[in-house]
Amino acid sequence: MKTPNFRIAELLASYARNPSIELRNQLVKLNTGLVRKVAYQISRQSAEPYEDLSQVGYIGLILAIERFDGRKGYAFSSFAIPYIRGEILNFIRDRSTTLKIPRRWQELYRKGKKVRGELALSLGYQPSEDGVARALGVTPQEWRECKSAAQNRFLVSLDATASKDTDNSLPLEEILADPRDRARQAWQEDRLQLQGAMSQLDRKTQDAIEFVYLRDLSRKEAAKQLGVSTITVSRHLQKGINQLALQLQTAV
Repeated sequence: MKTPNFRIAELLASYARNPSIELRNQLVKLNTGLVRKVAYQISRQSAEPYEDLSQVGYIGLILAIERFDGRKGYAFSSFAIPYIRGEILNFIRDRSTTLKIPRRWQELYRKGKKVRGELALSLGYQPSEDGVARALGVTPQEWRECKSAAQNRFLVSLDATASKDTDNSLPLEEILADPRDRARQAWQEDRLQLQGAMSQLDRKTQDAIEFVYLRDLSRKEAAKQLGVSTITVSRHLQKGINQLALQLQTAV
């Protein structure tokens, strides 16, 4: 009788050669333990229900299944856990956002992430933003605005108060008189501009930049996470930097 790990390796190899929903579902079923383990660990330190976290974790598991390359020689569990954990933490971050966006856009953005994964699976490559918009039944412009709002929602409003004491509360903009606070405000504006430019990059380039420059991974580590070669990561980074520079210069 084959061991579960050997069975998983066989199915992953088959999936890499010929992806199908049936194979993917089998792999998800065989790896539910990974999702449950990560969701349980995070739920002990989060106010979000374990059931919600585990549901989101399956999105990360599916992403890992799609990106795993058994030829690299590492265990699938080691590859999948960062994806599962990342999706759950992103979900918690989204739920705790300070800046609210319309409920319809929140739902559209979540649906768009799911649709992107499904299209990538059926097409064999990452779909364009226009392709995602068509699948969602919205215009490309609305989808871009929805994405931009969702990705830029962490900036704190200047109308927010700096204290919960209603008798002594002050708007944040009144506290920004200090030069250091003005510098912080300028940094926030630059961050917003950078996030908008990042949202225009293709998904693989965004992932490469996030792993190397935001998560501070080496290019070799990023390549392992993405299931590509270090040369490919370097190409994505160079492409992304060039595109970001062009977009930011145009925005000035």
